[in-house]
Amino acid sequence: MPHEQRWRNWAGNQTATGFTAAHPQGIAEIAAAVRAAAAAGQRVRPIGSGHSFTAIGRPEDVQLVLDRHAGLVEVMSTGLVTVQAGMPLHRLTAELAARGWALTNLGDIDRQTVAGALSTGTHGTGAAFGGLATQVRACELVLADGAVLRCSPGEHAEIFSAARVGLGALGVLSEVTLQAVPAFALRAEEGSASLTGLLADLDAFLSSTDHVEFYWFPHTDRCLTKRNTRVPVGEQDPLPGWRAVWDDEVVANGALAAVVAAGRVAPPLVRPLARASARALSPRTYTDAAHRVFVSRRRVRFREMEYAVPRAAAAEVLGELRRAVDRSDWRVPLPVEVRLAAADDVPLSTASGRDTAYVAVHVPARSEPGPYFAAFEAIAGAVGGRPHWGKLHGLDAAALADRYPRFAEFTALRDRLDPTGVFSNAHLDRVLGPARTRTGGR
Repeated sequence: MPHEQRWRNWAGNQTATGFTAAHPQGIAEIAAAVRAAAAAGQRVRPIGSGHSFTAIGRPEDVQLVLDRHAGLVEVMSTGLVTVQAGMPLHRLTAELAARGWALTNLGDIDRQTVAGALSTGTHGTGAAFGGLATQVRACELVLADGAVLRCSPGEHAEIFSAARVGLGALGVLSEVTLQAVPAFALRAEEGSASLTGLLADLDAFLSSTDHVEFYWFPHTDRCLTKRNTRVPVGEQDPLPGWRAVWDDEVVANGALAAVVAAGRVAPPLVRPLARASARALSPRTYTDAAHRVFVSRRRVRFREMEYAVPRAAAAEVLGELRRAVDRSDWRVPLPVEVRLAAADDVPLSTASGRDTAYVAVHVPARSEPGPYFAAFEAIAGAVGGRPHWGKLHGLDAAALADRYPRFAEFTALRDRLDPTGVFSNAHLDRVLGPARTRTGGR
């Protein structure tokens, strides 16, 4: 039975109390919960793992938790895999690996649910690869009146197109069909480089192999680079267990935790410790199953802002950000992450219609982003940057409409499917505009 409870997201910067949480099992129970809330004039927010930093998942009246609707439905011989929307990505990749399949690309965190990751536009990196939404081949939505709608390129195509990155604003994703590929491995090459050297020919570096990313440590010129090349599964040569634990837990997470802790008690230590942690990361090369290489352990909690900028503007954005940091008295303990994605055709995808570079900035979870995030947002905005839907930003519907050519197409569809805003909350009212009947029509 539903019961009142408290909620907070992974980073702890979004909280809610006084709402009702429902844990439906099966499509009939999801539809019944939506119908009951709509009849009572209540708003419904589906929630995944709470990894978004924005208030996109913050419940106001009813929170729909799909932890009991999280099973594997079918894996076909063609690689089409259908899952219930509450399944976490790490469970899905394990199920696929056991059957000889894999997702063609992943982000660096796999704790999100399938529905949550899709709804916020989760992506990985790779010049020739799109985000998770580009792997979707069909989906099932529970609409605001409780009706169940099956969507694909051949069935309700305009809804399918938008629902692949739907922000949870069109309906509740209940099932998703993804196109998997035969299992593959990644040869990971990690090393050190200078930001100055990378910016001299950034585009060439970012497209130098299948999946490329790097981390720049502010207050230094040093970067950690990651280049992952797709190879057959039989070529696996994983790191020894002790080396993985030492590198990922002791050096990477441990060093970052030390910098964050020192910054709280003695802020002047942040800059020298950042330089020391940048030097501590040693080169390594290994080969392992793709889903184990794509994903990184995240023990240090943080707040994040990420902007998708035109690929050609990435070097300019990073150069401006470095100059802003150098001119300031900020103490930035966490690295800046840079990734890449191919253009896609999803209306609210951050890569919609253009090849895209992603630049993400971070502060510790207990810190206020302050002028650091504000300065970065202005730099990214100057080149038409689009904020990640699950990460902090200050834009509203009017500003976002200028960044997305198909924004009006999405909001018109939202108004048709959910005219009273059953699936909205204050955050979605800001970034999409209020639903039609809440503003007296249009």
